[in-house]
Amino acid sequence: MAAPQITLSILVIALLTCSVTAYPNGKVPMSCGGMIPQHSHSAQSEPIHQITVSQTTFKPGDQMEVTLSGPPFRGFLLEARDAENLSGPPIGSFTLIDSEESQLLTCTDVQGLAVSHTRSSKKTEIKVYWDAPSPAPDHIRFLATVVQKFKIYWVKIPSPVISQPNAPPFTTPKATTQPLTMPPSVSHLTKPFSAFECGNKKFCVRSPLNCDPEKEPACVFLSFTRDNQSVMVEMSGPSDGYVSFAFSHDQWMGDDDAYLCIREDQTVDIQPSYLTGRSYPVMDSRGTLEDMAWRLADGVIQCSFRRNITLPEAKNRFVLNESYYIFFAEGPSHDGRIFRHSQQPLITYEKYNVTGTPKSVGGSRSSPLLKAHGALMFVAWMTTVSIGVLVARFFRSVWSKAFFLREAAWFQVHRMLMVATSLLTCIAFVLPFVYRGGWSWRAGYHPYLGCTVMTLAVLQPLLATFRPPLHDPRRQVFNWTHWSVGTAARIIAVAAMFLGMDLPGLNLPSPQKTYAMMGFVVWHIGTEVILEIHAYRLSRKVEILDNDRIQILQSLTVAEAEGHVFKKVVLAVYICGNVIFLSIFLSAINHV
Repeated sequence: MAAPQITLSILVIALLTCSVTAYPNGKVPMSCGGMIPQHSHSAQSEPIHQITVSQTTFKPGDQMEVTLSGPPFRGFLLEARDAENLSGPPIGSFTLIDSEESQLLTCTDVQGLAVSHTRSSKKTEIKVYWDAPSPAPDHIRFLATVVQKFKIYWVKIPSPVISQPNAPPFTTPKATTQPLTMPPSVSHLTKPFSAFECGNKKFCVRSPLNCDPEKEPACVFLSFTRDNQSVMVEMSGPSDGYVSFAFSHDQWMGDDDAYLCIREDQTVDIQPSYLTGRSYPVMDSRGTLEDMAWRLADGVIQCSFRRNITLPEAKNRFVLNESYYIFFAEGPSHDGRIFRHSQQPLITYEKYNVTGTPKSVGGSRSSPLLKAHGALMFVAWMTTVSIGVLVARFFRSVWSKAFFLREAAWFQVHRMLMVATSLLTCIAFVLPFVYRGGWSWRAGYHPYLGCTVMTLAVLQPLLATFRPPLHDPRRQVFNWTHWSVGTAARIIAVAAMFLGMDLPGLNLPSPQKTYAMMGFVVWHIGTEVILEIHAYRLSRKVEILDNDRIQILQSLTVAEAEGHVFKKVVLAVYICGNVIFLSIFLSAINHV
C-alpha cells in the first residue's frame, strides 16, 4: 500500500463519510440556493408531502402559519420564493413554533431565510410562522425539500401560490423541459467471475495474488479485458456494503476516477464517481457505462460493466490507455450511502496500463514506510531491549570479567543492546511522519504513546552518561531512576504496539496479532519469574545452622557454576522464543 494513508485515503471509496445525511443536525446553509441534498442520488419525481398555509393572501408585514406534512420524513428544508422567479433568493423570514424539531438557517448572511430539521428523528408535520417582507413580490410560493431516507428525497415541493390582494393575475413561468433519458439497463450475473484468463486475455489485480473468485469467496478480484475501443471490467470482493476501485495518478487520494458497486437491499447499484479529495465521492452519470451486471452470493459483491477507452464528453473519466495506480477498497453502506472503508485499500505496487499487455498483478494494503516502522519497533522492543534487560539484571555474575575498555562483559552487552534499541526507535519514529507528511489525527492514542516512548528512549542513554561511580552516594538514586525510566518505556512501548497493530496502516490479521503479542508478554514475564526464582534458590544454598558458625552445605563455587549454566540455557531458550515471536510479526507485516 504505499502510502497507507495515502492509500488509505485513496481508498477511494469509501472514503469518508458523507455529506448530506451527513447533516442529521440540519445545518445545511450551503443548500439554501439549489435546495438539493448532496446525497449522490436522483430526487424522486412525484411528491407525497404537501405544504399548506393559514391564508391565501398576504400583505407586507403579515405573519402566516406554514405547515409541511405527509408520510414520516427525517429531514427538510423550507423556504419562500418569488413565485415568478423560483430560482431567485429566499425572501421573508421565519419564526419557529417547535425549536426541538426545527431551526432557523442563515442564507446569504441573513438569519431566518430558511428552516431545517434539528435531528434525524421521524416526523410527520412541521409548523412555522413566515413573516412577509416589505416590500414583497406580488406572488410568493413556499418550497420544501424533504428527505425520507438517504436515497429517497424530493426537491422543491411547491405550495399553492399566495398573492397580495391587489396583485395582477399570476402567470406560471415558462418551464424548460428536458427530454427524459432512459437509465442504462442492468442485468443479473448467473455465475461468479473466473481468473482463468488472467495474464492471457485479462489484466487482473488480485489479493491474494493467485486467488480465483470462482473458487475462493474471499478473493479480491479486478479484471480488465480490452475489446476494440472499449474495456470490460469485472470486480469482485467480500463485502456487505460496497466494493470499489479507482485509477489514480499517484498513491494519494484526490482527483481519481472511481467506480463503486453499492449493495442496496438485494440489488447492486453500479456507480461511476470522482474523488476530489478526502471527502465523499462525487457521483457521476451512469450513461458512460454499458453492459452493466451484478451478482450477490455468499457475502460477495460482484459487478461488471463496459466503458469506452476514451470518453471526451465525460470530464472526470480518465483515458484508459495510460498508466495509473489502481486502488481496490470495500466498506459498509446503508440505504445506498457509503461510509469510510473498513480497512486500508489495496494499491498496486506501480502504475499499469490496463489496455496493454495482459498481466496478473497484486498490491499491498500497507505503505513500505509503515511496514518498516512496525518492523523496526518490533525488533527494538521485543528483542534488543528485552534481552538487554535480562542481561543487566541476571547476568552480572555470569559475565563479570572485564575486556575491551576494561568494562565487564555483561555491561558492554547491555549497553550495546540498549543503544541499538534507541537507534532503531529513532529511525522508526521518523518514518510515519515522512509517510504522512506530518501528524496523523486519525491514529488515536498510538502516536502520543509513540512520542512518549521516543522521548524515554533518548532520555535513557543520556541519563546513563551521567552514571556516578559505584560507591558514590548518588549511585542508588541513579539506579532507581534508570530502572524507572527503562521500565516505563517498556510498558508504554508494549501498549503502543498493541494499539499500533489495530491501525489500518499495517492491517495485521486479527485476532492472531493480539494473541501473539499477549503470548510475547507472557513469555517475557515468565522468563523473568523463572530467573528470579532461580536467583532466590541459589542464595539459599548457604544457611546459618548455628549462632556462631556458617556451614556451607554445598560449595558456593559449584553452586554458582550450576547457576550460570542454568541462566545461559534459559537465555538461549528465551532468545529462540523471541526470534519466533518476532518472525511471526515480521512475516505478517511482509504479507500485508
